[in-house]
Order: sequence, then C-alpha cells, then structure tokens
Amino acid sequence: MKHIFLAAGTAAALLISSCSGSGDKWRINGTIDGLGDNDVVLLEGNNQGGWYVIDTISTDKNGKFDYSHAPQGYPDIYRLRAGAHSLYFPIDSIETLTINATAPDISTNHTVSGTPQAANLARVDSLLAASAASKGIAGVIADEELKRDLGQMILADPNGIVAYYVISKRIDGKPLFNPSVSLDHRIIGAVANSFTQNRPSDPRTTYLKKLYLDNRKPSASAPAKTIEAQEVGSFEIKLFDRKGVEHSLHELTAAGKPVVLNFTAYTAEWSPALNIELNKVYEKYHPQGLEIYQVSVDTDEYAWKQTAANLPWISVLNSLSAEGNNNLLNYNVVSLPTTFVINRQGVIAERVTDLSSLDRAVAAQM
Repeated sequence: MKHIFLAAGTAAALLISSCSGSGDKWRINGTIDGLGDNDVVLLEGNNQGGWYVIDTISTDKNGKFDYSHAPQGYPDIYRLRAGAHSLYFPIDSIETLTINATAPDISTNHTVSGTPQAANLARVDSLLAASAASKGIAGVIADEELKRDLGQMILADPNGIVAYYVISKRIDGKPLFNPSVSLDHRIIGAVANSFTQNRPSDPRTTYLKKLYLDNRKPSASAPAKTIEAQEVGSFEIKLFDRKGVEHSLHELTAAGKPVVLNFTAYTAEWSPALNIELNKVYEKYHPQGLEIYQVSVDTDEYAWKQTAANLPWISVLNSLSAEGNNNLLNYNVVSLPTTFVINRQGVIAERVTDLSSLDRAVAAQM
C-alpha cells in the first residue's frame, strides 16, 4: 500500500510516496554547501549515550554526496558530523533519505526528507532550534511549551524511533527529559513500556527500562523491578460530519466505548481497500460497542461527502485551519493512513501500523 506523507506543519501539502532504497541497503544523498572535492564528513552511530564513527563520506567539488549502508535489523538514529557540528537522521530499514545542509554549522542549517520518521525528527530539531534561539541553550530544558509539544509527540507514538531520539537527547550536557523529574519520568516510562511490549529484542529497550527503573521512586505496593503500564490519554477532536453535526471524540470515550481513530484521505487510491478492512471490524465489534471515528484530510469536500454518505461510522472532515493542523500534530500524523485503537477508558491502547493486526488490536479492548 502506498502512503500519503504529510509535510510537517501543514495538512494541505499532500503527496504520494513509496519506500525507495538502494538494493538491500539504506541510502543517503544530497548536498552540503561549503564543502568541496574530497572533503569528509563522519557517519556516526549511537550506543545508548556515546557516539562512534561508522564510516567517512566524501563530497565532490559541488558538495554532493551519495552513500549506502547495510541495515542493522532495527530502526536507529545516525548522525553526520562536520567538524564540531552534527545533524541527525532516522533509518528504519532500506529507505532513501535526502539531506541538504550548509557548512560549517550543519546542525542548524539542514533539511532531511524521504520518510515520515525523517519529517518528524526534523520537526523535533526545528522546535529545539527555535527554543534555543529565543531562550538560549540553557533555557531549552526549562521551556515548558517545548516540553509539552515534545511530550505530546512522544505519547502519540511511544514506540517510534523519534520518541527514543527525544528521550535520549541531551542539551548542554543535560538530559532534555530528566528521569528524576516526575512528569519526565512518566513519559520515559511510557516509552520504556511500549518498547518492552513491542520491541523486546531492540537493544535500546534494555537501556530505556534501566533508565526508567533506576529512577523510579520505591513503592511498597509494587514489585521493585517491573515496568508499570503507562496510560497514554487521547487528545480531543471536535469536527463536523457531512450533515454539519459536530462529533466529539471524547464524548465517545467518556461513554466507555472503544474507538478506532483513523486518519485518511478518501481520494487516495488505497482508500477503498482501507475502508473494507475497517468495515470488517466495525461489523464484527460494533454490536459490542465499538465506534469508528474517521478523520479525512481531503481538500475536495464534495468527494469527501460522496464517500462519507456510504459509510456506517462517524466520518468527519479535518479543516485546513490551525485547529485542524493541531489535530494532526497531536496524534503525530505524518503519513496516511494512520490508525489508533483507543480503549474504554479513553486511553490510546495501540497505534496500528499493519491493518492485518487491526482485528487483534480491537479484540483486545472488547
């Protein structure tokens, strides 16, 4: 299935994209302005706190480079270092990323594109750079608005590589999310719990569990060495259906209904197949209380209404407004379709990345 990738910060910019690669390797290419023939940048990997050199990459006389590397079997964060400055990028498996930067300060003068994860990590770096510009490096960690935005991104997808990136980020030698701070510790726990459940063989899982457990306050009622499930609440969405009736996501969850929250585009070529799969779980579990809250980002309102008229569940249109954009940002929607299962307590139980597992995810909440 092809996915629609959403440009960071706007619901209006839609483009069709599919995963590309270089054989069985991941690939990065692009240009670093300010570098010339045979200038070298370092490719570095991370081992839970320390960076090490993997390889060197040479640029041509125009600063262009093209490099590929065998995948290591799990998503990870890498960085390119030129002198004292670095830029970061995520690799899942065998995708291709385009990196354009300007030396010498490539850390603040770069773009990374090619995958939803890259766009999301770029948004994190953009938020950090904006905070540093307005409050200074020392003020970034104390920036409450920044921490709230990053916390929402993490909780919307605690199993993602970008969540790990934010949790492990250090600013001026200090952790951005400090495990000794109660709220930060709970967010770290959400990521540790998600990795424990979904990525038990990922080498970062052990690091995250230790980070959480080593900073947990003793509890007389809880075992000393367990990861407590961290509840990730859902964000409110209030949007209108084709008849102009407003529907509140929180009203459904407040009524104790499990909900499939789906972000989609009816004009996409994969939309009919997606709705067939959604209808299977709807027919099976709706008698037991399941609701589907489907958010369309279509810019063609007429086409949306025509499709919505034939659907038995709640279908609402996400407007191209600041509120509509916030709905996408809150749920970390960088590609379509994006699907969540919300349990009867109004807590995000799972972000479903493979529709074949949707029935299982819904059944667990019935």
